[in-house]
Amino acid sequence: MSVYHITQENFQKEVIESSQPVLLDFWAPWCGPCRMVGPVLDQIAQERPDIKVCKVNVDEQPELAGAFQVMSIPTLVAMREGNAVNRSVGAQPKARILSLLD
Repeated sequence: MSVYHITQENFQKEVIESSQPVLLDFWAPWCGPCRMVGPVLDQIAQERPDIKVCKVNVDEQPELAGAFQVMSIPTLVAMREGNAVNRSVGAQPKARILSLLD
């Protein structure tokens, strides 16, 4: 599966109404730790078709970042049935990222 790019316009459909768990990555292109996490998320998206991996560019979508009270990036938020169930801030190893969905 590929990584979904989330905007205000597709957030409801792709995240809130998703039938599978969603891993939301709040990031920015200028953020070094975000660039480190990016390939790990791409790998998760390829290996785990049961998880929807979504990226939110905080520079382009400040309303979504504000709604999730994102103060530092990268912030990863695990969503189930439209609700945030877990989150982490900062670059994390793959195992820790996957544990957010457990």
